[in-house]
Amino acid sequence: MDWFKQVGRIKYEGRETGNPLAFRHYNPDEVVAGHTMEEHLRFSVAYWHTLTGNGSDPFGTGTMIRSWDRYSAMDLAKARVEAMFEFIGKLGVRYFCFHDRDIAPEGDTLRETNRNLDTIVEMMRGYMKSSGVKLLWNTANMFHHPRFVHGAGTSCNADVYAYAGAQLKKSLEIGKELGAENYVFWGGREGYETLLNTDMELELDNLARLYRMAIDYAREIGFDAQFLIEPKPKEPTKHQYDFDAATTIAFLQRYGLADHFKLNLEANHATLAGHTFEHEIRVARMYGMLGSLDANQGDLLLGWDTDEFPTDLYMTTLTMVELLKNGGLGRGGINFDAKVRRGSFEPEDLFYAHIAGMDSFAKGLKAAARLIEERILDSFIERRYRSFREGIGEQIVSGKATLHTLEQYAMQNREIRNESGRQEWLKAAINEVICSV
Repeated sequence: MDWFKQVGRIKYEGRETGNPLAFRHYNPDEVVAGHTMEEHLRFSVAYWHTLTGNGSDPFGTGTMIRSWDRYSAMDLAKARVEAMFEFIGKLGVRYFCFHDRDIAPEGDTLRETNRNLDTIVEMMRGYMKSSGVKLLWNTANMFHHPRFVHGAGTSCNADVYAYAGAQLKKSLEIGKELGAENYVFWGGREGYETLLNTDMELELDNLARLYRMAIDYAREIGFDAQFLIEPKPKEPTKHQYDFDAATTIAFLQRYGLADHFKLNLEANHATLAGHTFEHEIRVARMYGMLGSLDANQGDLLLGWDTDEFPTDLYMTTLTMVELLKNGGLGRGGINFDAKVRRGSFEPEDLFYAHIAGMDSFAKGLKAAARLIEERILDSFIERRYRSFREGIGEQIVSGKATLHTLEQYAMQNREIRNESGRQEWLKAAINEVICSV
């Protein structure tokens, strides 16, 4: 069935095109910094926002017009598979992502739920084989159902913990069967509301135990995907254990898990934590923990996870600076964990939104490559820290300095002269590059 019959294949037509259903900047075959755009960006479509999102919010019901919604239960699940692969094919994207409960409905028992999953996974495998589309990552939704009211891997209820383990086991098997390049752990309710009723140490210990079980089982079944943890500071849980990149890395290091995991970072989660997206990426890159990205942006006037499609060129440029300096994302990619606005309810809006996001990252890639090639930021930073390459600075960096030698140097009554950070000049320089590419 043709679910998007009003839309043809989206093509690159250049910045002068008047066609709203065409790319202006994303040319998958264009080589930038030694690789094609498609190789650099590795775009992915999110199953949940694209196929299952209905436009509802805390104050209103759904608004989305989706032709597949006339079905229900497993018929709906099958229709969504057809729609997803048609959408991906017309958009020209090579990857997709999903939660287990996105693709198939829960049954009355776990056994029935798993049978539903098996049916849809078999259907997906056929579409993947014929289209060449790959699974960037899959994950388990262990936050939506009421059973997870107190968490999953951090639940106070051992029966819930056992159910979470069983669901995780099945999800890893699905990843193996579909050849997922990564597997994501998102602890939507792995946190707490108040310390008055929480054994934080036990909860964190149990979460680490669940991760170790996952590592062991993946090894047992030969599932060699990169494991990723996706930090988020709050919402739905008030205090989530994976608050930001630094907190998550500290957790992994404490429990001896750092060699088995990297991070899947999301822009809107970064701003909810009080950081920029590029800050979170820089922290992960510094520790060798950058794995994959969820591309979206938040509304700074609202205090929750709005998951808007990314159109901020400043953000996409600085994001791509970090990715290029990281040597790419390896097995990771740029997944559009983003949803159209509630008022953008027509099917075509899904294409407009993804085109906007893909063009924004493509332009950001070109701008980032020029910033790096011309050393606009690097040259300034090198000059700013030049005092650490000679004299007392070199002694500090080399580890030769002591508090005695620092005191002796400072006692010489040398005049301390700081230099301007030139922040405004640097921002203007970035603006010029963005406008010129």
